[in-house]
Amino acid sequence: MGSALSWRSDFYGSLSWRLARQTRNADQGRRLLSPASIYDGGSRADAARLGSVTVQIVRDWVARFHARGPDGLINGKAPGKPSLLNGEQRTALGQAIERGPTPYLDGVVQWR
Repeated sequence: MGSALSWRSDFYGSLSWRLARQTRNADQGRRLLSPASIYDGGSRADAARLGSVTVQIVRDWVARFHARGPDGLINGKAPGKPSLLNGEQRTALGQAIERGPTPYLDGVVQWR
């Protein structure tokens, strides 16, 4: 199990509760409720129960909160699968599409 993390001094319980109420992102609001309960003297187990997660996930949220503030609790976009084509290949493909099909090579007269 990881060691306990200290809390930021520029945030406090009532501010975290207010941010949780004001956010338009439901996941961020739920994640802000857990630190708010800890700031107000609750245990980490209570915070995990409040967020419907494990204590380790609350610890991960705290680390993200320390690194980026409340915005660190918003889900980021996953990077996704890397492209199979490099830049040169993408350019060549785009040019081939713009030129259109060659009937005797491609067997069609128009791209759909």
